[in-house]
Parts: sequence; structure tokens; C-alpha cells
Amino acid sequence: MVAGGAAAAALRSGDDRSIAPATIPFHGLHQAGILTPRQSQVRLAAFDLGARTDRGRAAALLLRWTAAAERLTRGESPDPRNEPPGSRAAETGVLAGTGPARLTVTFGLGPGFFDRPGLTRHRPAALAPLPAFPDDRLDPARSSGHLLVQIGADDSFVAAHVLRTLQRLAQGEARLRWTMTGFTAADGRRNLMGQIDGTNNPDPRRALLSAPGVPAWLVGGSYVVIRRIRMLLDHWDTLPAAHREQALGRRAADGAPLSGGDERTPVDLAAVRPDGVPMVAANAHVRLAAPAADAGDGAVMFRRGWSYHDGVRADGTPDAGLLFLAWQRDPRTAFVPVQRRLARGDALSRYLVHEASAVFAVPGGVSPGEYVAQGLMEG
Repeated sequence: MVAGGAAAAALRSGDDRSIAPATIPFHGLHQAGILTPRQSQVRLAAFDLGARTDRGRAAALLLRWTAAAERLTRGESPDPRNEPPGSRAAETGVLAGTGPARLTVTFGLGPGFFDRPGLTRHRPAALAPLPAFPDDRLDPARSSGHLLVQIGADDSFVAAHVLRTLQRLAQGEARLRWTMTGFTAADGRRNLMGQIDGTNNPDPRRALLSAPGVPAWLVGGSYVVIRRIRMLLDHWDTLPAAHREQALGRRAADGAPLSGGDERTPVDLAAVRPDGVPMVAANAHVRLAAPAADAGDGAVMFRRGWSYHDGVRADGTPDAGLLFLAWQRDPRTAFVPVQRRLARGDALSRYLVHEASAVFAVPGGVSPGEYVAQGLMEG
């Protein structure tokens, strides 16, 4: 009882709530959630437009979502006048006193969004459906989508409620297709395989789109590929440590490449041992995932991931892995070539199963009084 009373008192006193008031500006050249330092929690959700949702009604939905996100990221409740026509639901004040916890809400448009009359000719060439890759085991129900919502926060409670709010505001225009929930380690570095993630990531600004040759509504935006990758953890855990390191091409303890140095040292793919054997194996993940030496910004991917653990499967193995996001200027020249190389022989891939996939164009940011993709919807 003493311990329980102490815990209750800590909750009542708001103990260690320093993160709650922290805010991330919603407005800017880029949508928040791309350059923003990664939060500890994420909700990814895809929506499909209804059969009767035309260009005008889709624009009204984006306007409602933008207005709600503006207020929610400031720690305010959505304006009740912003509810969809005919809605009997309303904001219940669930987040009262909670704080936004560095909340960001990022919106994207999938290839199918542009099937609406008046939008087909505006679909960017880079927003093509991803090709099939060998060994993919994609679940169609958890792949693709017309609209993406990425909700990041340092409080899972906040992220969950914001998703519910946006789903309510989509009533009559779009239905939820799939959701995914992710988290990070306390220091944000390791994934569930024990690997340090994100080493040698490029400057994320290199994944952002700029004029010329880019539609005005996409300037400051990007393309994102999302992959839900289940890890075969029970198998992985039985492997000798040296085998795991060879598959990745890095040391597990500190993330340093097997070619030498520390975590930030560039991988020397030409390095060999005294017996002439490459220090980084020919099928090591870091070798096959590396862009060509002469590749420009069109091949750059800013990688960001959250772990997920959705319980166990029917066979008792963990339903756990990585929600992998790759931000880039053109998936055709960045993600697709890399994934094709990995699919042909990546040593790490035998312990991974790609179960869901999607690609979206993420419009540029907005100024006060604007809504996301306004230039596209009204142009």
C-alpha cells in the first residue's frame, strides 16, 4: 500500500512531466516531422478516400486536418466549428492538462489520391507504385493508401488521441486503411536486433525537394517510403555474435564498421584482411545498402525508424520488428535501386520479412491561413 500510495502521489503531483509542454512549430517551409528530431512514439496511419469524395471534398478534409493539427501541436483542442458536416461527435478534452509532448503531424498523398478527377495530371512522375521485390510478403490490407498521417510525440497517450481526432474529422470522406505504432529505445539508438540504427545518415535536408522542376506544392517536401519489416528475432538470437556482425558489417557493441574506426568512420569497402578476404563481406548489409560512390542527391535516403512489438504470432514467435521510413527526392533513384540490391543477396535479409509497403508524396510546409497541399487542390 505504501508503494501504491507513493506512485499515486507521484501521478497526482505531475512528477517528471518536463516533456509535456514542449512544442514543435507546425508552420514552416517543411512539414514538421521530417527534419524534427525523432520522438519516442509514432503512429502511422493511411486513409482511403470514399467513392464520393471528389477533389473539392478532399480539399475540405485537408483543410480540416490542417486546422486541427495546428491547434493540437500547440496543446490546444480543435475548434468545434471544424467538425465534419453532420457529425455528432466532438472533442472530449481528453488531452486537457497533458501538453503536446513535441507533437508533430505530417501529411502525405499516395498514388491513388491522384485518381480523383482533376488530379490525375498532377501526379508527380516520382510518385509511382513501388515495384515488386523478391521475397516480399506484403499484406495488401496494411500497404498503400491514399493519404498518410504520421503522428510523432514523446507521449503515446497524445499520439493515440490525435489519431482518433483526425479519424473523426475524416468522417464521410475517408476511412482508415491501416495503422502502425512504433517506439524507440530510451537513447533512441538501437533496434530490436540490438543494432545501432541511423549511423552515417545523410543530412536530412538533402532529401527535401526544391525548385526548379518541382511543383510549387511539393517544394520543401519529400517522398517517403514506409516498410513494416518483421524481424525473425528468435532465429537471430541463436546466431553467434560474429555471424550477426558479419551479416550487418558493423560491430554490435559500438556500431563501428568491420573495416575499422568508430561508429562515424566511413565504411572502407576495399579493406581486406592479411589473407585477402574482404573485411566487410560481399553480402554485408552496409555494403549493399551503400549508394554508388558517384551518386548525387537523387540517390540520397534519410533513414528513420521506430521499433514495433505487436505481441506474438500464432506460432509463438514475436510479431516485432522495424517501421522503416526512407525520405528522399525520388524513390525511383534512391529506395528502389538499393532495395533491389538488398533483395538479391543481403545477408541480413534472411532474418527479415517485409510485410507492408507504401509510398507517399509529402507536400511542403504551410504558413498561417494555408492548408497542406493547397496549391495542388486549388491550382
